[in-house]
Amino acid sequence: MAELDLVIQNGTIVTASDLFHADVGIAGAKIAALGDRLTGRRALDAQGMYVLPGFVDAHVHMQLPIGDMVSADDFGSGTIAAACGGTTTILDFVTPERGQPLFEAVAARRAEADGRVAVDYALHLTAVDAAPPTLDALPTLAGQGYTSLKMYTTYPALKVNDGEILALLQTCREQGILPLVHAENHHAIEHLRARLLAQGKTGPEWHPRSRPPLVEAEAVHRVLALAGLVDAPLYIVHLSCAESLAALQFARSRGQTAYAEVCTQHLLLSDQAYHLPDFEGANFVLAPPLRPASHQEVLWHALAHGQLNVVSTDHCPWTREQRARGRDNWARIPNGMPGVETRIPLLFQQGVNAGRLSLRRMVDACATTPARLMGLYPRKGTLAIGSDADLVLFDPSQEWTLHADQLHQNVDHCPYEGWRGRGYPHTVLLRGQIIVRDGRFVAQTARGTFIPRHRFEPDR
Repeated sequence: MAELDLVIQNGTIVTASDLFHADVGIAGAKIAALGDRLTGRRALDAQGMYVLPGFVDAHVHMQLPIGDMVSADDFGSGTIAAACGGTTTILDFVTPERGQPLFEAVAARRAEADGRVAVDYALHLTAVDAAPPTLDALPTLAGQGYTSLKMYTTYPALKVNDGEILALLQTCREQGILPLVHAENHHAIEHLRARLLAQGKTGPEWHPRSRPPLVEAEAVHRVLALAGLVDAPLYIVHLSCAESLAALQFARSRGQTAYAEVCTQHLLLSDQAYHLPDFEGANFVLAPPLRPASHQEVLWHALAHGQLNVVSTDHCPWTREQRARGRDNWARIPNGMPGVETRIPLLFQQGVNAGRLSLRRMVDACATTPARLMGLYPRKGTLAIGSDADLVLFDPSQEWTLHADQLHQNVDHCPYEGWRGRGYPHTVLLRGQIIVRDGRFVAQTARGTFIPRHRFEPDR
């Protein structure tokens, strides 16, 4: 064995399947040894800390353009925030304009991110049509490591119809691409929106009334039925309500391969946030919206028992000024919330410390399973010999209070302002290099890189 460059000593290693005391030996960018009394050129003491795999956020939107606005975090600030929250790999999106070739959209998105990212990243493709050029591009792009494809059932600039979904699902199945779907019934949303606005209901508290749980659940059921017709796997993004969970479980009872993620905000926040005074409710406008609190324990239970596979953030922050253009019409408020930096401490406090999740299950849902489903495992998502040396030294005793002005997310508010807890990332390593120390970003250069992914295999 080559001499070790760095040894993480005295910590408690936690993976999705194990918890044990051992040292971690790093050579170059890889984990080279796990054992007792390892020695190397340098040592890092993790006494009293958990040594966790670097976390994977499978759903973020950095510098997302919507009309004449761009979301508040670019690839630089957003990935620094990710690193400080213990996330060492993100998956963002390539979203072409209608008629724009996918290859061109991929090149443009790579140009925005490469050389600027503080953590490693990969990209989901997005299909806004099922025209021959789109379908023909998918095999080549899958071979280049773009092995997931998102479809929307709503938003005029993005939505695809059922016939297009079937064609895309079929191609994904043939090419080893995991299909992701944002599932909401577009026509139901438009109908409810028009009716509410016609009644003069213009404040943000009416936003969730335009996208109630049945609007999501109908679309989840429908796209799962379409996937069943062509025997394609399917991954539902940001599942937010009990009705959608029931549709997911019904599809699995038919023998379908179906996965779903839940976002931190749907586990922790309720639709009461929309009633905050002084237009503060606008800061919680996202799609699908926050639900009544009764849905939260249903989602927690499903997460704890593996019925929900992944916890992501759908990180997409907007400033108060950007949201203000919807002051007289909630439909003009840009959708999205920050969360890439706060996901892990919140889940540890509200999940592990609260007895809702085991620590291993948190690691599984936030690192191992997203890495596995998205074609990154075992390079990412676990602590094993040969894996990238992405590690989080997590201090379970560190007390914290969340304040927007102390976070690295480039946004002027925090949805969890004033929330308190215990347990926070202390030191973060990316491919063997320390990028966060004592909660502060310390890397002098953008060390992140693009990670090609292997093709999706349901039994991997």
